[in-house]
Amino acid sequence: MISEQFLDKNQLRAAFERAANSYDQAAVLQREISNRMLARLDYIKYRPGVILDAGSGTGYGTHQLAKRYPQHQLIAVDIAWRMLSHARPNTAWWQRLLPLQQQRTDYVCADIEQFPIKNESVGMIWSNLALQWCNNLDRTFAEMHRILRTDGLLMFSTFGPDTLKELRQSFAKVDAYHHVNRFIDMHDIGDLLVHNGFSTPVMDMEYITLTYDDVIGVMRDLKAIGAHNVIQGRRQGLMGKNRWRQAIEAYEALRRDGKLPATFEVIYGHAWRPLDRRAVLTPETRRQLGLIP
Repeated sequence: MISEQFLDKNQLRAAFERAANSYDQAAVLQREISNRMLARLDYIKYRPGVILDAGSGTGYGTHQLAKRYPQHQLIAVDIAWRMLSHARPNTAWWQRLLPLQQQRTDYVCADIEQFPIKNESVGMIWSNLALQWCNNLDRTFAEMHRILRTDGLLMFSTFGPDTLKELRQSFAKVDAYHHVNRFIDMHDIGDLLVHNGFSTPVMDMEYITLTYDDVIGVMRDLKAIGAHNVIQGRRQGLMGKNRWRQAIEAYEALRRDGKLPATFEVIYGHAWRPLDRRAVLTPETRRQLGLIP
């Protein structure tokens, strides 16, 4: 990835910190995709033990995973501390000391490109719409492979290149700056998984189109979820009124049935950290693989 397309992580963190209060009201798409990912777990019979939510945001996915795996440990990791603060349940300090349930959630403020997690300590990594905020997806997958235990599962969703294509096309008619973050193709993601030691990745994609009354509505929702343009090489400062008007007119030309479309290319994937054939398989692992009843 060329340098002008790198994401400014300081700007990214600041955007999500500011969006923490408004995120849940605007994150309709994020919750819907999380629900679709959860439904896919119905077809994967697996007991992960320790689950890491990479890019957990305000905790919707973390809480749903806690319900599905009530006796498993969860680790919620996000780059923005205010997001994690919203995710943490509002319980009194003395309630946290009582062993009322076996399930525990730890909250860690960190960049998912470099986990502060020990090797082979996680059974499942869950990541809903966070990988698009990584500068080096190759390194991110290497980190995920490092912390996954043998036979561990990685399940994720992210955005593909056609995401916000209407907005990108409209601004492209005005200037040559990058106004929309760039996204990686599904096949390239699959190749990176294999390159980093994951086995038989399963990838698929769908388009989800949201509709808006006006361009301001699109921009307001993107701002509310922290999805700012944080690419290095983006336009600095405010766009002039004339160019802003031209961009709006270009977007208005796409209006259909009285609404403006905002397309999201959603990529889903899962892959496993394969067994080391030289390792001795435990009875539990052998049962999971169907080698013994």
